[in-house]
Amino acid sequence: MGRIGIFVERHTITNSDEMNALMRFAQVARKMGHWTDFLFRPDIYKIPQYDAVFIRALTDPLNASYTAARMAEMYGIRVIDDPRSIRICCDKVNMYRHLMAAGVAIPETRFIAEPELTRSCAERLLIELGRPVVLKAPHSSFSMYVDKAETHEGVVRIGKRFFRRADRIVAQKYVKSESDWRVGILGGEPLYVCQYTIPRRQWKILTYTPEGRTVCGPVKGVPLARASRLLLQRATEAAAAIGHGLYGVDLKQAGDDFVVIEVNDNPSILAGDEDQKAGELYERLVRYLLPGENRS
Repeated sequence: MGRIGIFVERHTITNSDEMNALMRFAQVARKMGHWTDFLFRPDIYKIPQYDAVFIRALTDPLNASYTAARMAEMYGIRVIDDPRSIRICCDKVNMYRHLMAAGVAIPETRFIAEPELTRSCAERLLIELGRPVVLKAPHSSFSMYVDKAETHEGVVRIGKRFFRRADRIVAQKYVKSESDWRVGILGGEPLYVCQYTIPRRQWKILTYTPEGRTVCGPVKGVPLARASRLLLQRATEAAAAIGHGLYGVDLKQAGDDFVVIEVNDNPSILAGDEDQKAGELYERLVRYLLPGENRS
């Protein structure tokens, strides 16, 4: 029998869909003969007592989740997500450089340092990347600090706002679509496929009202056997450029091809969304975390 520690924070257990997914994971683990415990920040010291750690909290090198990942790594304990993946994926500049080095298909991309953000630089970006241009702060998640600009004034204004929390930003060519693809990759193999619908009159899968309410469209699960082979290939190539753990690869369809928008470590797994058409999702997670698990 193996012991899996599920590292969570308050926001995790207050999200009913995420909590339901974790309960499904725990139920599957128990059926396979394993034990699961929820671990919070004060419980980090207990990590050496476990055979594996499954992090289900916001990952960032400045968060407690990274401390949990590092402790697991120090004790030779299998962990999702591993510290290296966190360091890469939580810095979009670092992430895109890894994708570029591996020859992964991504939108045309530029990196801009704060002193470079001038009118002439903005005009050049609009010429080279087209209108609109997409701007991203390197340390962001859930579509926050991602915006687009049609004019050089907009590029400068958004860039200055993003530079309040970074010393460099990302500029990318805009790829128009009505939905985004998300492919979950675990240990180098596709785990699930989802299509995230972009809400009407929006251009991102997740936006926010002035009151802070989230606006998102429905999620459609697609069985792996029915997913585009090219989609799975592009996602697998992108994940391999980062590491060998659990990743959520976001892609857009461009004609008959697919381009990778980004790779997320610690991707969301919500009951009724990512697990819609992935019947073995939780069992595969357990087997990855406890590789000594034998099939009966």
